[in-house]
Amino acid sequence: CIDRWVEQTPWIDWLASDTATRSPTSMCLQIIDPDFAQLSKPEQQAAINLMLEWLEQENCALDIGNYRSAPPGFRIWGGATAETSDLEALGPWLEWAFANFQHASQEQNRND
Repeated sequence: CIDRWVEQTPWIDWLASDTATRSPTSMCLQIIDPDFAQLSKPEQQAAINLMLEWLEQENCALDIGNYRSAPPGFRIWGGATAETSDLEALGPWLEWAFANFQHASQEQNRND
């Protein structure tokens, strides 16, 4: 279900582009939006951290941040304890968080 969502979502992609190297349990995603890609790595990580904070505040995603040594992105658990319905519900929440980030960025650019 995460793969279907990624295929339909233009601003995100798998961190591992080769399907043979993708983990079905620890699924790592990266934001590929051109505006996001122009940010420095520290700015990208700050943006990810902000989105993670929003998702946690809404109690819809906990501990889905990338590993410290990994590129900025999301790491989603898809193992045996993960319900498909919960993973399907995550996509719209990630879209919400990214849309909020884009809106906040646009507001900041207008104010600069």
